[in-house]
Amino acid sequence: MEKAQKEDDVEKAEVGGPTGTSLVPFDPLQRYLAEIRRYPLLSVEEERSLALKYKHNRDMEAGQKLITSNLRLVVHIALKFQRYWTTSLLDLVQEGNIGLTQAVEKFDPYKGAKFSYYASFWIKAYILKFIIDNWSLVKIGTTQAQRKLFFNLSKEKKRLRALGHDPSPKLLAENLDTSEKDIIEMDQRMGGWEVSLESQVSDESDTTHKDLLPSGEPSHDQVLVESEERGILHDKLRELRSTLEGKELYIFEERLLSNSPLTLQEIGNKYGISKERVRQIEKRLKHKIKLFLEAEIPDLDGYAFGAEG
Repeated sequence: MEKAQKEDDVEKAEVGGPTGTSLVPFDPLQRYLAEIRRYPLLSVEEERSLALKYKHNRDMEAGQKLITSNLRLVVHIALKFQRYWTTSLLDLVQEGNIGLTQAVEKFDPYKGAKFSYYASFWIKAYILKFIIDNWSLVKIGTTQAQRKLFFNLSKEKKRLRALGHDPSPKLLAENLDTSEKDIIEMDQRMGGWEVSLESQVSDESDTTHKDLLPSGEPSHDQVLVESEERGILHDKLRELRSTLEGKELYIFEERLLSNSPLTLQEIGNKYGISKERVRQIEKRLKHKIKLFLEAEIPDLDGYAFGAEG
């Protein structure tokens, strides 16, 4: 009872409490991850069974389970796109979820593919479409003034260079009767402006282009999602461990997952077998782990186990 109360208190703190007086800021992503963590991942057999129910009987509960069990897959895929596009992760997740629902509608369980594998293509397609529709650099000339600037900018730059002038944004703006901001934005859309990283973004700002570059540090979104992935991996490895015994279990615990892994020779000495025999068992075990993770955690980045010793 006390434990349940503590968990309830933590949840209230995360969302700002019932009265919104908590000093902890509301974090929509953290809240969303906490929500989808409640839905268990499905085995291949469970996925197929639910897909058959939905295909033949339009069982809405089965379709809902297929969706909720793969919400973490959507977040994982969205994070990969968010690393390279300055777009809100939750926006990408929302679009990916639409792709996931389309995958439920289109999936044919008789073709032998795993649902989660099939769904990943629909998720990626919807996320990519959202990025293309909303990424400003692909929208060239959406108004009459922008179209005019699009056709005249390149011509004016060539004319100024022929006269020996530097076609700076300020000079171009004066000649084309527009703002420096519009000049820079259009030139970026047309193929990129060569700007010094030390130069100021504008005359009114001390901010340089270098200040706007990503820091290279992992974002808050990335830290949260990668923590979620580690949790999933930990649960699945614990599930795999229950299927191992003997030498495989010992190698799994004392070599592949240990912070201080034993050498092949040390394991061989324990069981009275050669170092080469231990290496063969380890190789077979790694292959078993790889197949298990690929089946249970679709689209999860690969992990290395152990080291040669």
